[in-house]
Amino acid sequence: MSIVWVFYLLLAAGVLAVVAWLVAEQLRHTRNLDRIPVRIMVNGIRGKSSVTRLTAGALRTQGRTVVAKTTGSAARFIAPDATETPIERRFGVVNVIEQVGVVRRAAELDTTFLVVECMAVQPDLQELNQNKLIRSTIGVITNVREDHVEEMGPTLPDIARSLSRSMPRGGVCFTTEREHFDVLAHEALRRNCMVVQVNPDNVTDAEMAGFGWVTFKENVVLALAVAGYLGVPRREALAGMYAAPPDPGVLRVERRRIGGAELDAVNLFAANDPQSTLMNVDLLNLDGRDVQVVINCRPDRMERNAQMGEIVSTIDPSQVYLIGSPTRSALRAISPSHQPRVVDLGGEDHTGPALLEHMATRLRPATTLLMIGNIHGRGEHLLDALGMGSVN
Repeated sequence: MSIVWVFYLLLAAGVLAVVAWLVAEQLRHTRNLDRIPVRIMVNGIRGKSSVTRLTAGALRTQGRTVVAKTTGSAARFIAPDATETPIERRFGVVNVIEQVGVVRRAAELDTTFLVVECMAVQPDLQELNQNKLIRSTIGVITNVREDHVEEMGPTLPDIARSLSRSMPRGGVCFTTEREHFDVLAHEALRRNCMVVQVNPDNVTDAEMAGFGWVTFKENVVLALAVAGYLGVPRREALAGMYAAPPDPGVLRVERRRIGGAELDAVNLFAANDPQSTLMNVDLLNLDGRDVQVVINCRPDRMERNAQMGEIVSTIDPSQVYLIGSPTRSALRAISPSHQPRVVDLGGEDHTGPALLEHMATRLRPATTLLMIGNIHGRGEHLLDALGMGSVN
């Protein structure tokens, strides 16, 4: 037998071995999925991590076994006792195949409820995540907003259709989306999925007062809807949500002293689209406060930099600090009336302490500092300097 034939035989044997391994892995994964009776997938543009945690908290009562996994600000595996471990990623690369390991760990814990945040952006990967990796029985689509337009867009209806790929066939999906609900309903019909629109106004201010951090009624009502569908009483579900640990990227106001000024620092980097940013600002109720804004710019987010510049006039701060690069992408979008308030600290050569030093002379005795845009780059350095930690 010639060496060429030996080579081809070895190659064929190798291919068959790989195929056999893949088939065995798929069968093993399918068995693990079948061991978990209820699988909940949370998708959408904003609020996925919060809704995942709130839903797990709502279900984690009376001894129910719940496992959750978040992806956003800091990927976490959340065990039935609510303890958390970071998701380890080789070389820091995000890959949807990590869901296989999450399912395996959940099955080993005899989990009744698995709540996972959809980690896929590209529509085909969202469908793979649903149909092969999680096969959710209950879906959640938090909202449809303008983000990831390169992968899911370019229009909001296109984004709605992309998000719909995570809907469970023959299952149920909950959403607070209003403007593009008709698109979601059409896509749900194609998948024999019942889509339920829930109203955030059904959550009272008194119920929201029980949270020790800032969250939205939109997030809470979705978790309540899933819990109610699964037979958990409302009061019991709320108690579980109050006790649930919040996401590291959750909206917090932290008091800091910079130079002679005491300020409230607010990390809004996680809400990195205009609509979500303004919703968070409204939630803070800043009437009567001196408000100053930091916009962190990134070269691969030119359009987003401009969108953050455009909302400056709505926020109406006394000072606007531009950091990162290229700052001109945000500067050009700021209204002429607010241009005199801009302090351009741009570039990548300033450390976090140096940025604070530049700001210190302009801070007033009681300033609220809103940090918006995208966290990566100078934003991380600024958070570290403020002792607020950067969120990966």
